Amino acid sequence: MKTISISGSARTEVGKKATNALRNAGLVPCCIYGVESETKAFSVPTEGLRKLVYTPDIHVVDLTIDGKTVKAVMKDIQFHPVKDTILHVDFYQVTEEKPIVMAVPVKLEGLAEGVRAGGKLVQIQRYLKVKAIYTAIPEILTVDVTALGLGKSIKVSDLSYEGLELVSAKESLVCSVKTTRASAAAAAAAKK
Repeated sequence: MKTISISGSARTEVGKKATNALRNAGLVPCCIYGVESETKAFSVPTEGLRKLVYTPDIHVVDLTIDGKTVKAVMKDIQFHPVKDTILHVDFYQVTEEKPIVMAVPVKLEGLAEGVRAGGKLVQIQRYLKVKAIYTAIPEILTVDVTALGLGKSIKVSDLSYEGLELVSAKESLVCSVKTTRASAAAAAAAKK
């Protein structure tokens, strides 16, 4: 996983009035949950979160709060419903002993047999949830689709990765090759 550094300062006041004042000053209220301590409230400049939020990649965050640095991952984010600005971010502190659950991007690799026969490859799951120690979580999960025939699909239960436990529902589809009109016509012509 990639690493990104973010600096923030601890918040002493919490509540609606205090958080609105922070947002007006260009800061985002955040919380960190974790192993070493209870919930800790802090704030981060909006610009400091852009490289973490507006990317498809997953990151480990070197989070520095008033001089103390901890490793964390982003667990939840809230956006304004109209303006689409960041309202709040939750982080979770990670260690090399305790496994975490994280959504990892899925990348399909290869040319499916069903696509060669005229079908259309459809990716249903863009992310899969995995459970592992944060150092063992890869940046992307690759799924080989070369043997995928026309009308066939790959489920989460069909996949396995070394050192990772897939937490996503076992029966959910990752990708499938759908039959198109052209491939159905070709199949009908071949039967005649």
